[in-house]
Amino acid sequence: MTDFTMDKGADGVAVITWDTAGKSMNVMTMEAWPLLEGLVDDALADEAVKGIVITSGKTGSFAGGMDLNVIAKMKEMAGDDPAKGLFDGLMGMHGILRKIERAGMDAKTNKGGKPIAAALPGTAVGSGLEIPLACHRIFVADNPKAKIGLPEIMVGIFPGAGGTTRLARKLGAMGASPLLLEGKLNDPKKAKSLGVVDEVVPADELMSAAKAWVLSEPSIVKPWDEKAYKMPGGAPYHPAGFMTFVGAAAMVNGKTQGAFPAAKALLSAVYEGALVPFDVALKIEARWFTHVLMNPSSSAMIRSLFINKEALEKGASRPDQPDQTVKKVGVMGAGMMGAGIALVSAQAGMEVVLIDQKQEAADKGKAYVEAYIDKGMKRGKVTAEKKDAMLGLITATTDYAALEGADLIIEAVFEDVGVKAEVTKNVLKHVGDDCIFATNTSTLPISELAKASDKPEQFIGIHFFSPVEKMLLVEIIKGAETGPRAVAKALDYVRQIKKTPIVVNDARYFYCNRCIIPYINEGGRMITEGVEPALIDNAARQLGFPVGPVQLVDETSIDLGAKIARATKEALGDDYDQSSADDLIFWMEGLGRLGRKSGAGFFDYDDKGKRQGYWAGLADQYPRAEDQPDLITVQHRLMFAQVLEAVRALEEGVLEDIREGDVGAILAWGFAPWSGGPFSWLDMIGAAYAAERCDALAAEYGARFETPALLREMAENDETFYERFTQVAQAAE
Repeated sequence: MTDFTMDKGADGVAVITWDTAGKSMNVMTMEAWPLLEGLVDDALADEAVKGIVITSGKTGSFAGGMDLNVIAKMKEMAGDDPAKGLFDGLMGMHGILRKIERAGMDAKTNKGGKPIAAALPGTAVGSGLEIPLACHRIFVADNPKAKIGLPEIMVGIFPGAGGTTRLARKLGAMGASPLLLEGKLNDPKKAKSLGVVDEVVPADELMSAAKAWVLSEPSIVKPWDEKAYKMPGGAPYHPAGFMTFVGAAAMVNGKTQGAFPAAKALLSAVYEGALVPFDVALKIEARWFTHVLMNPSSSAMIRSLFINKEALEKGASRPDQPDQTVKKVGVMGAGMMGAGIALVSAQAGMEVVLIDQKQEAADKGKAYVEAYIDKGMKRGKVTAEKKDAMLGLITATTDYAALEGADLIIEAVFEDVGVKAEVTKNVLKHVGDDCIFATNTSTLPISELAKASDKPEQFIGIHFFSPVEKMLLVEIIKGAETGPRAVAKALDYVRQIKKTPIVVNDARYFYCNRCIIPYINEGGRMITEGVEPALIDNAARQLGFPVGPVQLVDETSIDLGAKIARATKEALGDDYDQSSADDLIFWMEGLGRLGRKSGAGFFDYDDKGKRQGYWAGLADQYPRAEDQPDLITVQHRLMFAQVLEAVRALEEGVLEDIREGDVGAILAWGFAPWSGGPFSWLDMIGAAYAAERCDALAAEYGARFETPALLREMAENDETFYERFTQVAQAAE
């Protein structure tokens, strides 16, 4: 079976059906493009064919776009001159889609040609929308679950098969910007209201409606092929258009801080393309797309945010165990974390028992779930029936006996070994022998907590990030005696709640917090050295971090940082190296400036909780240095503080797979997404340069920047992490 087949009907309509073999959704490959072209050529040349309908053989979807595995390798496949190879390949795609768009029309008069319609049963994203955009009319089935859009920007590229140019010319720069620059996806009716698609029809009328239009002898000349074409909203040289493009440039730079190459390239392609004829604009789009693909950022983002992320979600780290699908989960503790866990579990259709010491607290946790559902109802995303069904799955109680039949327990009580031990023992009295017990802790050693269980092989850590319902990552922690079934149960549960898992071994702060705490501390150290807080935070944002370390502490609460520091000091004793960052945090705590939650921290806040600027009192205690460090030095201190911990985690066996290190860093705390993660970033800059830079930082700022032995060895051998550890990663699949 080929990806594309054609049936020439007796009615004169040739139906080209896209049906990628072995895939639940159509994806475009390099081999499939010439197949599509050949069928289009055949239909256009056949006098008996009056028009064409391009549709899908998949139920409920048209296509999921270009196979990102192929895009990730395009540069490698492009030959000795990869830039030329990429550009030529892209222009070949443009040629095929332009052939569909022109459909045999006379180049000078726009006469003739055969109408071509796209009939989309549902979801059409990426090149799965770019092909329809080249057709003369787009019909979509009225499928509210379908998503229509161009999300490429989310993985470090932009629509490069004409989508950028066609959508900008169809909707104008202003209308196209949310779809192109933010990758927004819409349901069919919303896509029609925006002008992306032309018709939304009942699913059972999709083909008949498309065929009827094709046979109606419609006008098929695209607006941009008409001599009188004017871009909606104005071209760059038009007064209104000029203001649009100025605003777009400001918006892109404001949101990305210049850290995401694809966004800038996309804007350049739209701006430059709007100044020239359509076919030249396609060449400009191809040039900028080639530019992005040649940037190592694009391949790193695709690898981490698509290929590796997908591999982890499909069970790359899962032990060979029978299916461990969770049917009934007990959630111990109905605070914000416990309530969030109950919410995502009920969303996945599990029976949930939410337990707290007091019925009032348990009810409050369930009320949190109800309030969340009510917000969804107001947005039209949740029906009353679904609300009742979800709430019906949750039992809020104080009675441990309600846990009978639970196959997974997730404990989310106060971060205290004694409290957690007591809860563990009480739970085990009421659950079956096969029940897996998981603790949601961000700092306490799993192996220590497992001592409260008589079955340590069935004890595991499942570390959620707050808020649970929004954060995409779950960190699964294996204790010293955790068995494979417990790991499989945790992974299957995370799959059910549709989040991305990473599996790490037990160690202080595990992986994610181990890396983010040095990031925060480095920001604190710099404040005590007299570095401007604004310089610190802006340096981080220009690296692509969602917030800088100073702001992050305010958001997560200063007293939490003080608590972690004290707990670490108590655990390590004389081995604990108290830094100036600790002194800073203890001082702030003593003043009662605990961050956003107290309305005062490193920032001042108004009575509505809005930041008003950095607190002036900070400079009184830690005067600003007359000579501020350069931007690169600040950025390198912030980056290396994190990536060196990631390398040490790999050295020590806390991380077993570098893919988990990269994906976890991006999803957990927003580590410079453009880089692909800590290991991808080190591969970008090279181990030799990284070691050299660490030596310089260590000499000036201390032993925390000393080059790990693994990184030193890789520098000497001219190795990269993804070369050295590729076999390890593949073996894990």
